Amino acid sequence: MSGARVLVTGGAGFIGSHLCERLVARGDEVLCVDNFFTGSRGNIRHLLGDPMFEVSRHDVTFPLYVEVDRIFNLACPASPVHYQHDPVATTKTSVHGAINMLGLAKRLQARILQASTSEVYGDPAVHPQVEGYWGNVNPIGPRSCYDEGKRCAETLFFDYWRQHRLGIKVARIFNTYGPRMHPNDGRVVSNFIVQALRGDSITIFGDGAQTRSFCYVDDLVEGLLRLMDSPDDVTGPINLGNPNEFTIRQLAETVIELTGSRSQLENRPLPVDDPRQRQPDISLAIETLGWKPTIELREGLMKTIAHFDQLLSA
Repeated sequence: MSGARVLVTGGAGFIGSHLCERLVARGDEVLCVDNFFTGSRGNIRHLLGDPMFEVSRHDVTFPLYVEVDRIFNLACPASPVHYQHDPVATTKTSVHGAINMLGLAKRLQARILQASTSEVYGDPAVHPQVEGYWGNVNPIGPRSCYDEGKRCAETLFFDYWRQHRLGIKVARIFNTYGPRMHPNDGRVVSNFIVQALRGDSITIFGDGAQTRSFCYVDDLVEGLLRLMDSPDDVTGPINLGNPNEFTIRQLAETVIELTGSRSQLENRPLPVDDPRQRQPDISLAIETLGWKPTIELREGLMKTIAHFDQLLSA
C-alpha cells in the first residue's frame, strides 16, 4: 500500500530512519516521531526537505493525537548500554508507549505494527528460536527492562486484537546492523568495527563461542514492510532476521580482515544474562511473507565499515 499516511515512532533511530526513507520513496506521507534519546536528526537530515516527510519531537509515553492510516511502533532504546541507562524509562517506553499507540490506532482504526525483539526468547533453551517458543527470560535481571517490556507490549497488542479486533502486526527483530548504527551503542557489530578502525583491541565478552545471527538493515526493513502489507489475518509474531549463525569470535576475525586492522582480540567477562545462542527460524516469514534476507554478512559489513570509516574520519 503506497500513498498512505504513516506514523513511525522512533523514526530517527537506526532502523526507523531506514524505514522512513523506504516509505517516502514509495510515495507514503510519513510522520516521524522521536524524543531523540538515541535517535539522531543526522539520520533523517536528508529527508527533511521532502514534502512527504515531517518530524516531531515527542515521547511515546505521553499520548499523541494525529491522523494517520498506519503506525509502525519502533520507539525504544535497543542496545544494553542505552536501555540500561534508565531502565524505568525503558519499561515505560515499551509498555506506556504501546498503550498510547494502541489507543491511537483504536481511535483511528489504523493498522499498527509492533517492533518486538528476539530478546523475548531470553537465553533460549530451544535452538533455533521458533515463534511458538515462550522463552527463558530472567524477569528481575539488568536486561529485564527491555526483555519484559517488549514481552508486555506483545501481550497488549494481542489483547487489543482479541478485545477490540484491532489490526495488529508483531515482528520479532533479531540482530540487525548497517549504516546509521550509533557508534557508542555497545552492540557487537558497531563495537568491533569502531575498535578495528581505530586500531584498538577488539573486546570479546566470554570466550567468543556464543553465537548471533546478523541481518542487514535493508533486508529487515523489507520484512517490516511486507508484514505491514500482509493480509489482515497475519498478525504474527513473526521472526525477522538472518538465520546464518556466526560465533562472536568469527565476527571479530571477519571485521579485522575486512578493515585490514592490526587489532588484537581481548577477552572480558560475560555480562549477566547474556544469551549463549541467538538464531531465528524464519520458516513462517518465508511461507507467509515470501521474505528472506538476501545480503550476506561480508557484503553488509563492507557497507557498514564504509559508513563508520567516513564517520570517524569526519
